Amino acid sequence: MVEPRFLTPAEAMTVASVCKFLGASFNGEDRPVTGVAALADAGSGDLSFCDNPRYAADLAGTRAAACLVTEKLKDAVPSGTAAILVSHPHAAFVSVSRRLYPQALRPQSLFGATGVSPGAIIHPSARLEPGVVVDPGAVIGPGAEIGAGTLIAANAVIGPSVRIGRDCAVGPGVSLTHALVGNRVILHAGVRIGQDGFGFEPGAKGHGKVPQIGRVIIQDDVEIGASTAVDRGHVRDTVIGEGTKIDNLVQIAHNVVIGRHCLIVSQCGLSGSATLGDFVMLGGQVGVNNHITVGSGAQIAATSIVKDEVPPGARWGGRPAKPVRDWFREIAAVERLARTRQSD
Repeated sequence: MVEPRFLTPAEAMTVASVCKFLGASFNGEDRPVTGVAALADAGSGDLSFCDNPRYAADLAGTRAAACLVTEKLKDAVPSGTAAILVSHPHAAFVSVSRRLYPQALRPQSLFGATGVSPGAIIHPSARLEPGVVVDPGAVIGPGAEIGAGTLIAANAVIGPSVRIGRDCAVGPGVSLTHALVGNRVILHAGVRIGQDGFGFEPGAKGHGKVPQIGRVIIQDDVEIGASTAVDRGHVRDTVIGEGTKIDNLVQIAHNVVIGRHCLIVSQCGLSGSATLGDFVMLGGQVGVNNHITVGSGAQIAATSIVKDEVPPGARWGGRPAKPVRDWFREIAAVERLARTRQSD
C-alpha cells in the first residue's frame, strides 16, 4: 500500500521563481521547489523558514532546498540550502504556501464531484446558480438559494429559504437553517448554524420555551471551524461580521453581534446578546457574559471570564478578566503571599 499525499503542489516552482514572486533575493543554488516543510522535516525539494533564533539548531541541520530568513539569520543557513532574504519569513512562507496549495484554502468535494450529484436531495423550488457543486447525501430545502461556485459537501443540510452567496464552502455534515450567508464563507465539517437559542422562562410549573424568531447573518469572508454552533436570534439577529475567523468548538449564543475581522479561538463561549467590536481577539476558552460589550481592538487572554465591559483597544485577562497589568500584579501578590506562608 502506497502512502498517499493528500495535497500536492498546483505548480512547479524554483528558488528563483519563489524569489521573483516574493520580490526577494537569495544566496546559493537555484533548485526546484516541490513542497513546503518544517526545518527538521524538510527534504531536498522543500521550502522552509526560520524567524526565531531558538530554532538555530534545526536551521543548521535542515536539508531544505531553500529557507526564508531575515538578514540577521542568513549566515546560519547551511551551505546546501539557499537562503532567501525577506523581512517577515513566516508571512512569506504563507504566501508561497497559498500559491502552491490553493486547494488547501477551502474544503473540497469529498466525492470529487462536479455539478449536482444524483445522490443529493434538492427541493424543486430551490435555486442553484451555475457552477454549484453538491455532493451525495446533501439536502437542500424549499426556497433555498445558492450562489455560483459554492460547494455543498456530503450530508450537509440547507434549510428552507436559506441564502448562501457565491464561492462558499459548506463542509460535510453542516446544518444551516434560518440564515443569510455572504460570499466566500467557509463552514467546516459539522458546523451548526441557525438552531434555537437557549431561552426558557422559569416558572413554578417548569421552564417555558421562549420562541427564537430571529436569524443568523454571516457576512462575506467569514470562516467557522468544525463543530462550532451559532444560534439564531431571539427577537433580533445573531450577526457575524465580515472577515471574522472562528475556530473549532465555539459556542455563539442568540443575539450575539460579532464585528468585522475578529479572531475567536477554540472553546470560547459567547453568551446571549454579547457584542464584540471590530478586530477583537479572544484566546482559547474565553467566556463572555451575556449583554457584555468587548470594544473594538480589544484582546482577551486565554481561559479568561469576561463579566465587565471591556474598553476598545484594551488587553484583559484573568477570572474575572481585568486589565493585564492588574491581573499580573494580583498573580505576583498571591505568589509572594504563598512564599511568605511557606517560610513561616
